[in-house]
Amino acid sequence: MADKKPAVKKHGSDAVVKRGDISKRVGVEQLRIRGVDVDRLVEMLIDAAGAEFTTYYYYTLLRMNLAGHEDYKEICEDARLEDRAHFELITPRIYELGGQLPADIRAFADRAGCPDAYLPGYSGVTQKGVEVVEQIQKGGYKAAEILEVLLEAERCAIRTWSEVCDMTFGKDPRTYDMASRILQEEIEHEAWFIELVAWERDHISRPSGHFRRGEPGEAPYSKNRGFYNP
Repeated sequence: MADKKPAVKKHGSDAVVKRGDISKRVGVEQLRIRGVDVDRLVEMLIDAAGAEFTTYYYYTLLRMNLAGHEDYKEICEDARLEDRAHFELITPRIYELGGQLPADIRAFADRAGCPDAYLPGYSGVTQKGVEVVEQIQKGGYKAAEILEVLLEAERCAIRTWSEVCDMTFGKDPRTYDMASRILQEEIEHEAWFIELVAWERDHISRPSGHFRRGEPGEAPYSKNRGFYNP
């Protein structure tokens, strides 16, 4: 009886990544085959991660200056911690795709995909900008102005992650899943700040449809946790 040859397994190997080759990643080459511009995607994710990281820093300053508005500070804190969670979620994916974060944090911040969420009135590290902030700080910040900064930061994030979702839908399920989770929380953040801006600035009701998180920065989507949804 002749020896029977082992059956060829369809996914056992391919012509792009040879057995034992560590210079390429099957998880990346499969995306290229499906039409994903991996190099562009990596650059987009680095820019988006930079935005989430710098937003976490700026939200710290904005939250601190919502003095006297403990309810607003609590909502800001949720958004602040969840933006940090977004950075933590997407960073490993950048490395999986063959990319890496800039070695210099200054370069990382400079290429962030969204504008800096500066304190109201501040325009960057210039003498004039510093003087403006010092003058404003003497009289304090208006809560409505801080809330507007928070709102516009969330809107930039929504545009960013929507683009990533469009680019990866049906082609890169792993990146799409992560981006979709982040996007869902950014959409919630926008709704929170619309409600707060509407009330604080215009004295009108624009309900967000949401209640506070169970604990600060719970991030139910990006951390895959249960969430309060009555």
